[in-house]
Amino acid sequence: MTTSPVFSQRTRIKICGLTREQDVDAAVAAGADAIGFVLFEKSPRYVSPERAAELARRLPPFVTPVLLFVNESTTKIRAAQAKLACSLAQFHGDESPEDCFEASQHGARPFLRAARIPLGDAGADFDLVKYVQLYSKAQAILLDAHVDGYGGGGQTFNWSLLPPNVNAHLVLSGGLTVANVIDGILAVRPRCLSLSVDVSSGVEVDGPGHKGIKDPNKINSFVAAVRAADQQLAEMVNHV
Repeated sequence: MTTSPVFSQRTRIKICGLTREQDVDAAVAAGADAIGFVLFEKSPRYVSPERAAELARRLPPFVTPVLLFVNESTTKIRAAQAKLACSLAQFHGDESPEDCFEASQHGARPFLRAARIPLGDAGADFDLVKYVQLYSKAQAILLDAHVDGYGGGGQTFNWSLLPPNVNAHLVLSGGLTVANVIDGILAVRPRCLSLSVDVSSGVEVDGPGHKGIKDPNKINSFVAAVRAADQQLAEMVNHV
């Protein structure tokens, strides 16, 4: 891995799968840069476009609402984004580059594209460099674990198998928690132009039936861990 000036940048944080006002407020208070709303009806964290717009009205300036879609029609994507003028689309299904470009109003609106990385040693077979080239119009590529269905299922893929040099902004996702996010940032940030992190299940209330219900203490601890990782990277640069 090569040393990159990206080490001097702070890691951006997205809290995803929010469904309640108090969780939106807690994420903002903790310092989140983006808030994710799942507009995939089969997800237990699903909210309607109208509900997402209602929750997004609580966001202060410079905190970005992100709308997660899975194989949705262009018409419905554009209609949902019309309700949230400053929202960012995240494509998490089987959308082609052409699908993403069309849904983003021919590139007029930025979007994220999820890359589903196989678990275990199979992760080495995923050609992320080629994927980045294929989706070159995406603002960033989000790295998630490939499990049955869509979404990472709280699973973590093998970060060490990622290419050493990826010419893209990346968003690390998939099974992140306060216990592993520092290791994830240290492993992935040297490999890309910039790194953000995306957490959902890792900051939720423990126990069954709590998907979409966030724990403010876990949110605060997660954000603190990300800042600790940034500090470690800054110290590494200062000692070079």
